[in-house]
Amino acid sequence: MFKNLNIWFISSLIVSLGVLIPIITVSLSFFEDTSNYYQILKDTFLLEYIFNSIILLVSVLILTFVIGTTCAYLVSFYIFPLSNFFKWGLILSFAVPPYIYAYSLTAFFENYGTAFTILTNVLGEGTYNKHIPKFDGLLGAILSLSFSLFAYVYILSRASFLYQSQNQIDLGRSLGFSKLKSLYSLILPSARPAIVAGLSLVAMETLAEFGAVDFFSINTLTTGIYNSWIAFDDLAFSNQLSFFLLLFIFALFIIENLSRKKAKYHFNSKGGFKQKEKIKLSGKKSFFAFMFCFIVFFQRFLFPLSQLLFWTIKFL
Repeated sequence: MFKNLNIWFISSLIVSLGVLIPIITVSLSFFEDTSNYYQILKDTFLLEYIFNSIILLVSVLILTFVIGTTCAYLVSFYIFPLSNFFKWGLILSFAVPPYIYAYSLTAFFENYGTAFTILTNVLGEGTYNKHIPKFDGLLGAILSLSFSLFAYVYILSRASFLYQSQNQIDLGRSLGFSKLKSLYSLILPSARPAIVAGLSLVAMETLAEFGAVDFFSINTLTTGIYNSWIAFDDLAFSNQLSFFLLLFIFALFIIENLSRKKAKYHFNSKGGFKQKEKIKLSGKKSFFAFMFCFIVFFQRFLFPLSQLLFWTIKFL
């Protein structure tokens, strides 16, 4: 009897049960009585929580889509300076959590922050604070989450781009498609399931994020869950907010599944697959491709790393 048991099935079952425990707990607590905090929140900040969560989610999804797919497209289809390095270097965005990036972003651009110190040391004393841009509030949270989470879209879309056949690109050329038209008519539709899967992960991370949004004092559903539990000692209402957040996440999964219908990832096939030929860029095109990837890599890894090193040296 035990010889027929599949160890992978048992392991998957145990992990699934562990994941289901908090979901079941949150779902069952939906019917519990809550304190007066629900009525207070309903009359004051509930709509703000929902509105901020939606704005944050939509903005982060748009930015992560643009950054992730553009970087993946450049390193998958073209050769330019350090393109082989950027293939793996862009994944280092996972090394710095969103709240660490939020700290670095604020410390660099705040009044008398790191940017002010650099300008003072280079140019001398001056009123630089009024010229230094401020990235705080909702804008700071959007930037912190976008530069932290774009790697989900980058990794999955790049994996799909790598297994797209050269035959498909040659077909676009024979039809007279430009590179831009081939991108949005052939390449992106083929990679759509992978891109949507990456965006789904970004959406869940964004809705669950607490550190960065709390640092920027943005009222979202996540901060509402934390406040109702910790500040107002209303665990039942905290679970109810969590239940609505779970429903929203489940709705994203359902929409994603319905939107792609029977579409599947593009895998290497034995019959019609032809290895993709990378195009070597030169001149302005090579420069712009390099600068885009470098700016993303710098913003997401070198910038917070240098800020942390600066703090380490300054407060040794």
